Amino acid sequence: MRNLIDITDLTIQEIDELIATACDIIANPDKYCDACRRKKLATLFFEPSTRTRLSFEAAMLELGGSVIGFSGASNSSASKGESVSDTVRVVGCYADIIAMRHPKEGAPMIASMRSPVPIINAGDGGHNHPTQTLADLLTIQREKGSYENLTIGMCGDLKFGRTVHSLIHAMRRYKGVKFILISPEELKVPEYIIQELDREGIPYEETTSLEDAMPSLDILYMTRVQQERFFNEADYVRLKDSYILNPDKLATAKKDLCIMHPLPRVNEISVAVDDDPRACYFKQVLNGKYIRMALILKLLEVA
Repeated sequence: MRNLIDITDLTIQEIDELIATACDIIANPDKYCDACRRKKLATLFFEPSTRTRLSFEAAMLELGGSVIGFSGASNSSASKGESVSDTVRVVGCYADIIAMRHPKEGAPMIASMRSPVPIINAGDGGHNHPTQTLADLLTIQREKGSYENLTIGMCGDLKFGRTVHSLIHAMRRYKGVKFILISPEELKVPEYIIQELDREGIPYEETTSLEDAMPSLDILYMTRVQQERFFNEADYVRLKDSYILNPDKLATAKKDLCIMHPLPRVNEISVAVDDDPRACYFKQVLNGKYIRMALILKLLEVA
């Protein structure tokens, strides 16, 4: 039985296979409409979510399966003090696969040790978000055609941004990739990630200026400053508008720049950017459904 807790649980070959399956789903949706007939997905979301939860649900429904679950800890027995381990052992009696989001780092890993069915990490605190990374990789493949020789700008909350951490872990395995890490000093990438990049000799720059980085970027990955990760409201208010992407700031960008964002956005990307052909964040949303369909098929061993 396989789980997906961290993006590095998947080899490059396995990622390529998932991408290929997702592309086949896009091209031949009818081929997969009954692939998960009589299978059930449980969505255990101990933390609020719109895109990820609905994306998993839509993915399973389009595969012909069904969905059970809850959308908040207050709606589950966690509010009575039940442990994550007990929750997944119980839910594993009802479902064939579980997608879990939890505010505590490592909770899906703990769950995977006790679950009788595959566990998918749908985001654990500020740690990892591997299925968003798969959506990002499918988007990059469809927009750029390759993962190699790309300069990737990560902008915003790089400290708590689990989508940033997961994407760095994934993209550092490809040749010729360079990262430009754009953030306020207070929201820099965690030191353990910098140490990994140094150890592997992967080129990167750290800067506070989006404008300086813009001309060299092939991909710009914007993120919001996450209010829910702050203990101090004053710090959030001071940092929340550190970067706001608008058409003026794109004046020096490459014509084929790919602008990405895991969403939700607050105001870090102006709505005036939405009609720019380089804006790919709503494409990411749709790609997320297709890649989650491919992942469910793989973990249930029905494709």
